[in-house]
Parts: sequence; structure tokens; C-alpha cells
Amino acid sequence: MTFRKKMLTATALSALMATAAQAEVTVLGWPGGPEEEALRAVTEIYNAKEDVAEDNKVELLFFSRDGFFDKLQADLAAGSDAFDVNLLATYSIGRYAPYMEPITLSDEAEGVFGDTVLSTMQFEGAQYGVPTDLSMHFLFFRTDLMEELMGDEDAKATYASISEEYLGTAMEPVAPDEMTWEDFAATALYFSRSVNPDSPTRYGTVLQMKNLLFNMMVFQSLPRAYGADWMDADGNITVDSEAYRTALEMYKMLYDAGATPTDSLSYEFPEANAAFTSGQVAMMVQWNGASGALTGAESAPMTAEVTASVAPPTGPEGRFTHIHGLGLGLNKNAQNPDGAKAFLEWLSTEEAAVAYATAGGAPGLTGTAIEAVAEARPDLVPLGEFASNYGYVMNGATGANALSIYELQAQEFTGYWGDTQSLDEALSAAEAGMTDLLK
Repeated sequence: MTFRKKMLTATALSALMATAAQAEVTVLGWPGGPEEEALRAVTEIYNAKEDVAEDNKVELLFFSRDGFFDKLQADLAAGSDAFDVNLLATYSIGRYAPYMEPITLSDEAEGVFGDTVLSTMQFEGAQYGVPTDLSMHFLFFRTDLMEELMGDEDAKATYASISEEYLGTAMEPVAPDEMTWEDFAATALYFSRSVNPDSPTRYGTVLQMKNLLFNMMVFQSLPRAYGADWMDADGNITVDSEAYRTALEMYKMLYDAGATPTDSLSYEFPEANAAFTSGQVAMMVQWNGASGALTGAESAPMTAEVTASVAPPTGPEGRFTHIHGLGLGLNKNAQNPDGAKAFLEWLSTEEAAVAYATAGGAPGLTGTAIEAVAEARPDLVPLGEFASNYGYVMNGATGANALSIYELQAQEFTGYWGDTQSLDEALSAAEAGMTDLLK
């Protein structure tokens, strides 16, 4: 570490310690946005409880999102006791686990979140955090276009011809909620003018193909539906598989056919949203966090009223959506571990989860918890349902090098899609790199 970096870390720690001295349980949270607002709301509720002693009340700390996780790792590794509870993310738990303590959740936690959501905060069989905010993927689509296609016999004939040419089978269109990934591909081709000159939209879909780790999270639900995983139960890397080959080839086929914009190799979250709301895209798989932008009258005046969403398409092994989450866990060097444990246990109760959701957070809820917020937060209903029924975490995706694996895949897979290397070369390089990273 350079002298400058040491000084910056020391300065940051000094500032945190000065604040921490004013409270007995200090929580380092995710700054800005609905996550901060929701955490402030539940902290206020907790601190007002009669059975919470003065020396166990919670004080919140926040520092910039820029480089947050790197700064957090440096502070934890340095043995900082400036905070008792700190933020976690599914893909970084393995980095922090050596400096944190597993926690015990409330007896209500399984009924509030469900096993799949709880697994986003687990590492090597231990629970390291309370899940607070969930990210996953929906299939967003144009209801008007799908209704027209389903009700037009001439359109169905064109659809069958296109699917036979590109996929080898004359297919019939199905409703989005019944789509397989092959149905998705056929529908994307039908709604692309490069394939179907009579298409009402220019593109059938928009694929996020930029060399970016988060784009790999969007992509991997496709190979997962064909049985893909990062490694098997014995630790063998399984990326060079028919499942990944099928998925990678499907993406490339759609790109080469013009079913997604030609500059999709530079696309990520904002570009995909812009393309969809322009009215020139029929459907796309996108993060749940885009719901507001895609269905808001101001942000999507051309398409909001005819945009709906379902879970991603299914495959031979089932229907899946990548999930990861933010959560809060216990610093091994906490100054008040007992008070911190009590707060975290309460945070995993239905009372806390419902309050967090009502205040703007995005937890994955189930059972009576989701029923309690359904009217005020209808957007959370599919979030909890899809997470419980279709959510998954790849084997190894909470490990210390999870982000590096996504980065590696992004580099190699984008190279294949962009014609700078073959499919065999991409998968071979990915397997070699993952073998080193997952040791």
C-alpha cells in the first residue's frame, strides 16, 4: 500500500471512530438512495423500543459509494473497530468472511425471507448477514405487440417460418410467461426488421453485451436454465459445458441476426433502458431496479402503459433468475458485539422487514411479510415470489474471487461475441482462469 493510500485509510478510520464514539452500536451502511432511507427508518423504530437500552441504541455511519467495498475490506483487514455492523454484498462475502462473525437470525427469518434469499448472505454454510435489498432480473415486454402477434394468423405463419430458418423448428408464439429461451429467441427474431421487414419494432430485444461483470449476471440465467453452474459438488470447474455453449451461441446468433442493436457490445443498464423506452424494442431481460424507469409515465412516455414484466424464460432444467443482495453483518472486532447481535436479530424479524420495505427498501419477502406490504409496495410482490421460486446463486458466487470471475467471463465471452476469439478459445480461457480463482 502506498503512503498516500495509508494516509487516506487512516483519515477515513479516524473520522469513523470519532463518530462511533457517540454511540454503542455503530452500523456502517450503504450511502444514498432508498437503502439509506430505509435503514434510517428502521433504526429510528429500533432505537425507540422500550427494551433497547441506551448503550445498545444504533448510530449510523455512511461514506461514499465510490470504492466503498475496497475501503471496507481495507478497514476490516486492518482490524478496525470503528463500526460493529457493516454492509455486505453476495458477491463479496468471501472477501470479508475472515474479518467477520457468523450471526444468528430470528426464529422468524426463514418465514420472512425464504431459504433462497437467506442464501445470498451465506458463505461456506454459515449465515453472515441479514438480507436487506435484493437484485434480480425480470423479462420486460410490450403487451400491445405480444397481443397483436398472438391474434394474427398471418403473423403466426411468418413467425413459424422465421423460427424454422433460425432455430430449425417451426414454432408458434406463446405468452411471455410461458416462454422458453428458444421462444424468446424466436420472438426476438420475429420483432427485428433485419429478419422480418414488417416488424413494428426495429429490434426484438436488447442484449447487454459490454465487457462488464454485471452484464454476466444478466446473461447467466440463460445457461443456468440449461443446467450450467460454475463448479460441481467436488469443486470441478464446469463452465466448458453444453449449457454455456448453447447460451453463448444463442446470444451470438441474435446479435449476428440484428435482433439487438449493432452497438450492443457497448451496452449495459442505461443503454438497454434507453433502447427499450424508445419504442423500438419488443422485450428484454433487465434488472428489477429498472421497473420504475420502464413503467413510469415521465421516464417512458412512449412505452410505459404497454410495458409489463414476468420472470425470465425457462429452459430444460427449469426457470431461473440470478439474485444477489445487500445485507448487514457483524464485524469480528465489534466494540459492542452483543448489542450488534441483538440489532441484527431484530432486523431479521417480520416487523423490521416490513418497516424496511415500507420505507423504500427492496427486500425479498415471502409469506405474511409480503402480504403486509403488497398494497403499498406492489413491486415487491414479484420480487419475493420470483426469488423464492426461481432465484439461484452459482456455486462459488459468494467466494472471495466472485467478482473477478464475473470480470473474467465478461472479457472472454465478449471476445467471442465480438469475433475476436472462437467459442472454444473463450470457454478454455474462462475455465483456466476460473480454476485459479476458485482454488
